[in-house]
Amino acid sequence: MDTKQKLSPRFSMSWLSRFRWNVLDLIQVCNQGSIPTYLFCEMDMSWAEHLRAQLAKRGHRVTITAMLIKAISHAQLKHPDSRSAILPLGRTVTMEEVVAGFTAEKYVDNQPIVYFGAIKEPHHKTITEIARELREYAERDVSEIPQLEIEHRFAKMPWIIRRIILWVGLMFPAMRLRFLGATFGITSLGKFAIKTVIAPCVCTSTFGIGSVENRPVVRGGEIVIRPIMSMTLNFDHRLIDGAPAARFLGDIRLLLEGGLNDYLTPDEKIDLPAHVSEEPVLSASGQPALEPVR
Repeated sequence: MDTKQKLSPRFSMSWLSRFRWNVLDLIQVCNQGSIPTYLFCEMDMSWAEHLRAQLAKRGHRVTITAMLIKAISHAQLKHPDSRSAILPLGRTVTMEEVVAGFTAEKYVDNQPIVYFGAIKEPHHKTITEIARELREYAERDVSEIPQLEIEHRFAKMPWIIRRIILWVGLMFPAMRLRFLGATFGITSLGKFAIKTVIAPCVCTSTFGIGSVENRPVVRGGEIVIRPIMSMTLNFDHRLIDGAPAARFLGDIRLLLEGGLNDYLTPDEKIDLPAHVSEEPVLSASGQPALEPVR
């Protein structure tokens, strides 16, 4: 080996793309000073999978993500701290409009770019409507989706301008809602067979969703196979304590394990499968959930 080869660098350098900075700006600025804390939960998705199968028979193609968005939005109505944000000088703001935020990967000029999609007031929408909006984010061009078009133009602004806009957004809630209206965020990597993901906390409540897989569990003293999904809640401990966050996550579990049936339209509502209806869903305190989450 000659001297020139020995001295040549064994690495390459490049600049982060503007669109990557778009993501980093939100994480670094909006997450500044937060105290991320994590809760992990496993959910029995028997009812959810049964619902998805029944809707498919009726011609409705829905995903687990659509059900998650519906369930979390209803739970957020009961837990206002989960949709709050901290402002400078110790002020806090509670968002009255529930908005689901989620990552949407798009290809622009043959390059994968991560955007942040948003669905407003999903608790007022059917699961099929939510699934249709998710498909639009996946299938339509960036220029055809107003939320993504705003982010696309925002990414092309000079770095200092982007930072100023984000700083103003942290100071004034009305500006924040224009650029980052989500009250909760979802990152799902289940399609890649990932069991657990801890998503960065851009919102006060951010969820990491793993894959649904058949696992052995104990039901009625017997070992049975059920579809189980792992969920991680990343929350800002400055705004929520551990126990309220656990109750929030517990209510989401109740909804996904059958309680959401009370919030479906007659066209979506289903009869519970026998192995679900015979087993009372327990609340976070271990007591039967006699009333659905309102």
